[in-house]
Amino acid sequence: MEKKTGKKIFNGIAIGKIRFYSKAENQVSRTKVEDTEAEIARYEEAKQKAAKQLEQLYEKALVEVGEANAEIFNVHIMMLEDDDFNESVHNIISAQKVNAEYAVASTGDNFAEMFANMEDEYFKARSADIKDITERVLSILCGNEEGGEIGDEPVIIVAEDLAPSETVQMDKSKLLAFVTRLGSSNSHTAILARTMGIPALAGVEIDHSWNGKIGIVDGYEGVFLVDPSMPVLEEYFKKKAADDEQKQLLQTLKGKENVTKSGQKINLYANIGNPGDLMSVLENDAGGIGLFRSEFLYLEATTYPTEEEQFQAYRKVVETMGGKKVIIRTLDIGADKQVEYFNLDKEDNPALGYRAIRICLTRPEIFRTQLRALFRASAYGNLAIMYPMIISVDEVRRIKEISVEVKKELLAEGVEIGNVEEGIMIETPAAAVMSDELAKMVDFFSVGTNDLTQYTLAIDRQNAKLDEFYDAHHPAVLRLIEMVVNNAHKAGIWAGICGELGADTTLTETFLKMGLDELSVSPGCILPVRKVIREAK
Repeated sequence: MEKKTGKKIFNGIAIGKIRFYSKAENQVSRTKVEDTEAEIARYEEAKQKAAKQLEQLYEKALVEVGEANAEIFNVHIMMLEDDDFNESVHNIISAQKVNAEYAVASTGDNFAEMFANMEDEYFKARSADIKDITERVLSILCGNEEGGEIGDEPVIIVAEDLAPSETVQMDKSKLLAFVTRLGSSNSHTAILARTMGIPALAGVEIDHSWNGKIGIVDGYEGVFLVDPSMPVLEEYFKKKAADDEQKQLLQTLKGKENVTKSGQKINLYANIGNPGDLMSVLENDAGGIGLFRSEFLYLEATTYPTEEEQFQAYRKVVETMGGKKVIIRTLDIGADKQVEYFNLDKEDNPALGYRAIRICLTRPEIFRTQLRALFRASAYGNLAIMYPMIISVDEVRRIKEISVEVKKELLAEGVEIGNVEEGIMIETPAAAVMSDELAKMVDFFSVGTNDLTQYTLAIDRQNAKLDEFYDAHHPAVLRLIEMVVNNAHKAGIWAGICGELGADTTLTETFLKMGLDELSVSPGCILPVRKVIREAK
C-alpha cells in the first residue's frame, strides 16, 4: 500500500478504482504556408467553434454548479476575443508565414508565461485559463475530440491538473473524487469540486502505475491511499458508511433551533456570491444571509452595473428570503478581484492597496449608485448593509454622510425605504483595536476572519508557500475577535463572523463562550455547525 498526502479541497471519503485522466495530445509542428489569409481564416473558424463549445459548457455548468461557478466559461470566451492575443496569432501567421497551430501554441505559451511570472496571485492564476483556451483551440485545429469521458464505472480521477472545462464535462454519476498533482485550494477546479460536493485533494505526488488499482481518498485527513490492504479497506468502508450516515442525520436538524443545551441561542446565516446560490441557502435551512458578496455584479459585467440592474438583483434576494435578514456587503473590488473596466493601476501589494471601501470613498459616483439600489431594495424585505475594509472612525463618518445624503435624495423622489441596519466588517487589526469607538457609530459588526488573520499574521493567504505558517487559530486572532465582541456588546450592538473561521466546528464552542451573536458560513456548513451548537453545554 502507498500513502500520499495532499492539500484538502473538500471533505468526504471515496473508495474506488483509480483512473488517470489525460487530455488528447496536440502535436504541434512549425509548417510554412503560402496562403496566410486562409490560415488566419482557419484560426478564426476554430476560435468561433471554441466559443460555441464554451457557451454550451456555461449552460451545463449553470445547471450543475450554479451561476457563480459557471462564470469562468464566460471569462474564457472573453479571453478568446482578447485583442492582444488575437493580434499575436495573426502577426505570427502573417510575418512568419506559418500554420495556425504553431501561431496559437506560441502565443499561448508566451501569454501563459507572462501571467505566471506576475507577482499578483490573481493574475498568476489566469495563466491556467490561458492554457485552457489555447488547448481548446489547438484541439479543434488538430482535429482532436473533446475530452471528458471517464469510463462506464465510478472512478477516482487522478491527473496532473484539471481545467474547469474538463471538470464540468465529466459525468458526475461516474465521479467519486479528484486527486491532482498541481492546483491549489483556490483554483477554479477546487471551487467546482466543493460546489459539487466531491472529495478532492491537490498537490499529491502521482504515479501512472496506479492506473486501474483501488484507491481511497480521505478528504478529512488529506490522505490518498493506493492499493490498500483488506484490513485498511474494511476500516475505510466502515468510515465511509459512518460518514454517509452522519450526512443523513444532519438532515434531521432542519427546522431546529440553533440553541445550546444551556439555552444559549445564536443566529446561523449563510454566505453567498450571487442570487443563483439562494436555492442552496433555502435547502440548508439558513436563518438568513450574513454575507452577500455584491461584487459578483461587477465581476460578471463588461461595464459598470446600472442602478436598476443592481436593484433587481438585490430585490430578488430579499424577496426570496421572505423577511429573513439579508446582509449585503458593498463593493469589494481590488486585491485578488480585478475588474478591467475599473482601470485600476497595477500594485506591488494589492492586498494592502486600493480596494473595497477605499475605491468607494474616492469614486463616490460608483458608491452612490450602489447605495441607491440597496436602499430601494430595502423596501422589499429585511435588508442590512455592511461596509468592508474599514480602518478608522473617519471612514465611517464619511460613509454615514454619503448614506444620509442618498437616503434624502430617494425620499425626496418619493421612493420608499425600509428600516436598514448599517454595519461594518472587522477585517483589519486597526478596526479591531478601534472597535470600542467604531461600535458607537454602527448597528453591527461582522468579523471577516480571512483578511483579519492575513493582516494580523502578516501572511499572504493566497501564497501556497506560506500554508504552514498560516494559523487561523492563532491566539492573537482569537483575542482580537473576543475584543470586538466585548466592545460591540458594551455599545449595545451585535457582532458576528462571516469569514471561513465561522464554519470551523473546532472553534464553535469557543465562539459561543465569547458571546458571538451570529455565525455566517457557506450553505453546506449550516447543518454541521448547527449540530455542534445543539450539542454544546
